[in-house]
Amino acid sequence: MTRRAAPPSGSRAPRRRVDVRQWLGGLRLSGFAVIMLGLVVLGVFVLVPTVGTYLDQRRQIAAAESAIALTQQDVDDLQRESQRWSDPAYITTQARERLYYVRPGEVVYLVDDDLPASAVPQEQAPVSEDVTKTRTDWMTQFVRSLTTTGLSRSISTAPTSPATPAPASPSPAG
Repeated sequence: MTRRAAPPSGSRAPRRRVDVRQWLGGLRLSGFAVIMLGLVVLGVFVLVPTVGTYLDQRRQIAAAESAIALTQQDVDDLQRESQRWSDPAYITTQARERLYYVRPGEVVYLVDDDLPASAVPQEQAPVSEDVTKTRTDWMTQFVRSLTTTGLSRSISTAPTSPATPAPASPSPAG
């Protein structure tokens, strides 16, 4: 007989092997347990899609409620705006500011460039340093091209290829 050497004192103890057959042999399944297990599995298959549908519907309801809240906020804003427009003083103010309406006898002074230099919109930078301005007038070139084409007397004919026969001339009957 061969003996195994004892493991060093610092290492783990040898693992004990578990016999799965012995563990499974200890399980006893009755017909009732199999039926109950089958019902549980069937219940899971039935309930999982239902729960998924429920969660999807809850998401749709939450999205619809948020859309309703936004729409209600818009309706409230429009009602406040409508109430403002029913006030004659507001209408007068808007007509003066937007349309520059004045009462008879009033003098209006319009001030141009009343913005500070930092608020004045800056010009857009050129797209290219080479091409910044068109040096020709495209309209005159277009008209010149049309008149030149219309007044030319040459007629261009398409060359016939050897594969396509020339149209046959009518033969004299006779």
